[in-house]
Amino acid sequence: MKNDSSVTEFILAGLTDQPELQLPLFILFLVYHTVTVVGNLSLMSLIFLNSNLQTPMYFFLFNLSFIDLCYSFVFTPKTLMSFVSEKNTISFSGCMTQLFFYCFFAHSECYVLTAMAYDRYVAICQPLLYMVIMSPRTCSLMMFGSYLTGFVAAIVHIVFMIRLNFCNSNIINHYLCDIFPLLQLSCSNIYDTELVSSVVASTVVIISSVIILMSYALILFNITQLSSGKGLYKAMSTCSSHIITVALFYGFGMLTHIKTSSDESVVQGKILSVFCTFLLPLLNPFIYSLRNKDVKVALKTSLRRLKNFSPKIMEITKNPPIYLKWWNTGLVTLSDLNPHLHTHFYNFLFSLSFIDLCYPSLSSF
Repeated sequence: MKNDSSVTEFILAGLTDQPELQLPLFILFLVYHTVTVVGNLSLMSLIFLNSNLQTPMYFFLFNLSFIDLCYSFVFTPKTLMSFVSEKNTISFSGCMTQLFFYCFFAHSECYVLTAMAYDRYVAICQPLLYMVIMSPRTCSLMMFGSYLTGFVAAIVHIVFMIRLNFCNSNIINHYLCDIFPLLQLSCSNIYDTELVSSVVASTVVIISSVIILMSYALILFNITQLSSGKGLYKAMSTCSSHIITVALFYGFGMLTHIKTSSDESVVQGKILSVFCTFLLPLLNPFIYSLRNKDVKVALKTSLRRLKNFSPKIMEITKNPPIYLKWWNTGLVTLSDLNPHLHTHFYNFLFSLSFIDLCYPSLSSF
């Protein structure tokens, strides 16, 4: 990935240049990232380990959490670094890589949310055919299509970006490598790049939005035919989490795009970007968990299993099976007798096995 410009690296200006805010913001964003990682990993683990969550809806939710988890890692390291370093630099190739994954995960999430809307439509409007229509093969193809379209869209963005020359300032007035802040630094003709970027982003948003709106229009039409108020409430409750996520994702996404592309609203664009890149990945696990009975039941079941499994772990630690003792004894003997294993690595391994062999015996006193 090479560019003919004289700029080989960029400087990320970050969120603020006020020294007194750097440490509080570092702690705040570190907490955001930690909660995001724990929340999404926990939700993914619950879906993977509990058989009652092995359904199409939770398959899509697993992928949404996976995207949010990866999305968070695209920006967080450099953002945290900007709070503790005087000059937060990023190479040209590093900047393009960050931009690629930003576009890839953002566009992929659009289509994952679209697939989730279609899933809700089939579940509510055609419940008897749900498992036939939403077969494992169909769900896998939908997710493959989501990631593929995200990949293609990201490639198109990057191909046009790397053609630009950056020969003016190398200071990006942002905490991440985004398209429009980069276009402001280019000394090339940016008309084609700006047009293609807008067309690609608009196409992704329009297609996904139309499918989501059509799905919910059909759902709304279907549930208005229900005579039971209980059935109406149940149908709406299954969609509420997805509606909230879609509203937040597209709402903040559109506002961020409008503000970031304007020279006069850079600060507002940064603040709105924080909601998209940090808060939404953090909120999604809670949005889908707090009012979801299936997730609550799965969480209680997993905690009960963990509670029952903990004494067994402690018992094995105190009274390890005889084959573990023989394994460590054999490893110690083999490391000592074989001259090919007389290296620093195997000396450390010898010491570790010796400690593991002695530790249970000492703990029994």
